[in-house]
Amino acid sequence: MTDHHARFAAFAALHRPGQPLILFNAWDSGSAAAIAEAGAPAIATGSWSVAAAQGFADAEALPIGLALANAERVAEAVEVPVTIDFEGAYAVDPDHVAANMLRLAGTGAVGCNFEDQLVGGEGLHPVVFQGDRIAAARNAVGSDFFINARIDLFLKAKPEQHADAMSEALERAEAYAQSGASGLFFPGLGDPGLIARLCEASPLPVNIMAYPGAPSADKLAGLGVARISHGPFPYRRMIDWLKSAAAEHYRR
Repeated sequence: MTDHHARFAAFAALHRPGQPLILFNAWDSGSAAAIAEAGAPAIATGSWSVAAAQGFADAEALPIGLALANAERVAEAVEVPVTIDFEGAYAVDPDHVAANMLRLAGTGAVGCNFEDQLVGGEGLHPVVFQGDRIAAARNAVGSDFFINARIDLFLKAKPEQHADAMSEALERAEAYAQSGASGLFFPGLGDPGLIARLCEASPLPVNIMAYPGAPSADKLAGLGVARISHGPFPYRRMIDWLKSAAAEHYRR
């Protein structure tokens, strides 16, 4: 096995239900290097944090050229595998998705998040169409690249509506798996019972986001989660600390 393929295989192997991969999301090469030095077995970026660090809003307001350049710098800064939050691949139709995914793979990343919401709009792409987008991405990047298919139903619904969204979530999970996804990401879901149901029924490793009030990492591990992402919260904590530390020098 070449070093190239070994890197992809090593990242995929980190997704173990009950022993989840913890991703304390970075936003640039400096934060990635710090997180890797702390012992992280892999690095993930978060699109919100990457954009904010460059002075942009989320939802692909950061130009794709800057997003790709940042991804390349992050991948070059660490020895561990890197996965990039690529939002909706800066494209809608499958051909453009494929082209942009190929550009991302060229940065040295081993995987990405790829979401099914209409970036900057309302609602989600239809299941079949999103499956076509995933299939196009898979054909472009090859069999090893880890496509973490994000299912945004729970972000779009209120917590009291999450149970009603389970049927569609599982329908999308099956469709995305058949289209070539490597993992499934369900941001916004925090109900332990629903998470356990997803983990039991999902055809692929399940990724859940950590956020204030969400179940602990140990609890998520016990539910069968294979990957835990921290999203924008590390960046927000860092900015809060920076503001507080700076304020000490201006309040004298």
